[in-house]
Amino acid sequence: MCRFSLNLVFLALLFTGFSTLGNSQDTTKISSLQTIDLPHVIWIKQWPSPDKKRESHTFKARFNSIFLGKKPLVLSKPVSVLAFNPDDFWILDQGAGSVFHVQGDMGDIPHYIRKSDFELSSLVGMCSASTAGILFTDSGAKKVFRISPDKKKIEILNDSLTLDQPTGIAWSAVTNEIWVVETNAHRITVLNEKGEIVKRIGSRGASKGEFNYPTHIWIDKTGMVYIVDAMNFRIQVFEPFGEVVSVFGQQGDASGYFARPKGIATDSHGNIYIADALFHVVQVFDLKGNFLYKFGAQGRGAGEFWMPSGIYIDNNDFIYVADCYNSRIQVFQLVYGNKK
Repeated sequence: MCRFSLNLVFLALLFTGFSTLGNSQDTTKISSLQTIDLPHVIWIKQWPSPDKKRESHTFKARFNSIFLGKKPLVLSKPVSVLAFNPDDFWILDQGAGSVFHVQGDMGDIPHYIRKSDFELSSLVGMCSASTAGILFTDSGAKKVFRISPDKKKIEILNDSLTLDQPTGIAWSAVTNEIWVVETNAHRITVLNEKGEIVKRIGSRGASKGEFNYPTHIWIDKTGMVYIVDAMNFRIQVFEPFGEVVSVFGQQGDASGYFARPKGIATDSHGNIYIADALFHVVQVFDLKGNFLYKFGAQGRGAGEFWMPSGIYIDNNDFIYVADCYNSRIQVFQLVYGNKK
């Protein structure tokens, strides 16, 4: 088959949105074209594992909870994830009002978070910010919190700063700035690493650069900023200093449209991943907003979701999805060719 024909097949598969669900034993539906270098997503694992989830419901766990006051450390409503690799990642658990740190198969709430005097009832977004440490937002507290770089304490980034329902948060390695979504104010507030306001972007509206209840945000290595303009049912992309590059998306009930867009991230090839809670899928687009493919379906099995919320993609294209109402984090990997 000539290269031109292969390219036509490749484009046809991308724009018809081939599904990539399943575990590592069932990674692709295109066996007749395995010589083509096609991107697809394979399921790696979940945390907690099914065995760990079962342990939390054993007689011993119930006894410890009722008679000894020792509640099992289980995820309740994970909404955001920050990952360094599949064996080292952080989770915001909105249901438990706390932060989990997962290392290997073990996950725990660090003691300095458990002993913190802060009430974290509305956790939403999380990022890592150079010398500032790990940052996260609590929309109810109207603050940005940080875990110190030495991971020994939790504190408010700037106690004098009050934000209007802060949700998504991301750090730019290009400008050394922290971008925070203020959902209720329909704008983005840009901070320096001390938490001081540098500038604000946007106001309520439907034009380019305007927002209607924005929520999640992602900044890639080049400093490009991707914002989920939730109630305008679209994605807005900005260059590092705040100029709009592109806008795409609209409300609908089919692939390539949005119902309840939430978490957003990009892979090493520049493609944009959006978790849609009502579709129970992750949809993938190119920078121009062309729909490429999706993965996921409603359910509780491997590769299925129940109202996914946050998404994160690490440097090696491992994809982490906060599977909110399944109370777990699922880990996938983007691969090319016929890897199994």
